[in-house]
Amino acid sequence: MDVNGTVAEGFEPVRKAFAANFDALGDRGAAVAVYRDGHKVVDLWGGTRDVDGGAPWEPGTAQIVRSATKGVAAAVLLMLTERGLLDLDAPVGAYWPQYKARGKERTFVRHVLAHRAGVPVLDRPLTPAEAADPDAGAAAVAAQAPVWEPGADHGYHAQTYSWLTGELVRRVSGRSIGDWIADEIAGPLGLDLWVGLPASEAGRVGRVGQIDAPVAPGGLRTRPKRSVSEAYADPASLTRRAFAAITPLPDENDAAYRAAALPASNGIATAEGLARFYAALIGPVDGVRLFSPATVSAARAEQSAGPDRVLVVNTRFGLGYMLHGTASPLLSPGSFGHPGRGGALGFADPESGIALGYVTNGFRKSVTADARAQALVAAVRASLS
Repeated sequence: MDVNGTVAEGFEPVRKAFAANFDALGDRGAAVAVYRDGHKVVDLWGGTRDVDGGAPWEPGTAQIVRSATKGVAAAVLLMLTERGLLDLDAPVGAYWPQYKARGKERTFVRHVLAHRAGVPVLDRPLTPAEAADPDAGAAAVAAQAPVWEPGADHGYHAQTYSWLTGELVRRVSGRSIGDWIADEIAGPLGLDLWVGLPASEAGRVGRVGQIDAPVAPGGLRTRPKRSVSEAYADPASLTRRAFAAITPLPDENDAAYRAAALPASNGIATAEGLARFYAALIGPVDGVRLFSPATVSAARAEQSAGPDRVLVVNTRFGLGYMLHGTASPLLSPGSFGHPGRGGALGFADPESGIALGYVTNGFRKSVTADARAQALVAAVRASLS
């Protein structure tokens, strides 16, 4: 596969791995960008803009990044904390009184970021239209009884993270989380990154869809562990219920869904925008830095580790970010970031100064460590050796 774009000297392994993602791992259309010490060193794209189309991917093509959006949402809460508007050790109910119900009085802000709040499910799932309404989403999670004592355990809040983070931002800032990201993050950095896609940008966004799993050596398709498959198949499991907090599943190509601000799942970005965002978390990018060094340390300090009650694998979380581990291998033990289910990845590695963004229009059934993203991470590691 011929790919377009540039790589700085020494990063040639990334071009090779990116091309191999099309030739060997079935990518249809994708892009990857890498920053080092605030400067772009990789900017590659290839394939088709739409998963089911023939028009070429172009510079500036954007895609939905699913849960990679969570890392952007976490930055908002941490920036508000830096500004003294949020206290990580304050009860959520101190900012959002309606949340103090049904045993959630001692849910702290850090529990939300670390997936310890105990409300990964909704007893009555929301329709896509209800999910897009911030009032309906906030009311649903405020009324929900926790499935474990807040703070006592952890499990991935796949969908409810949208309304937990979004409502906290709205309560303390008076703005929607999508507007806050546009004004305070995307605007100053010039990012092609949105949570709540403006109609003016809709023509830049490709169609996404499901693609087959890669074929392993020997001709067999890779499959998840049996325990994971069973959890996703069981309608009563926390796994199935967490991802079904919006039912029926939204159409990710629908304009109304893309225009909603759902910071757990529907951010839209270019690879360059996602990489540039993470670069600005760990250092200045054209004079703009989002996190202080102290906040970088806080973001990647382990808050949750071990068996995840929702994902049914071992996971590690800092404050809103997945940390390097078996579920989400990143560049080094100090890396922090967030994958999008079945494809996208964004992360930063403060020790090497690396920030990476990968977006694709073809999603797989994997939740965390997508083979294509991992091939690119390995290629960056080889480029640094």
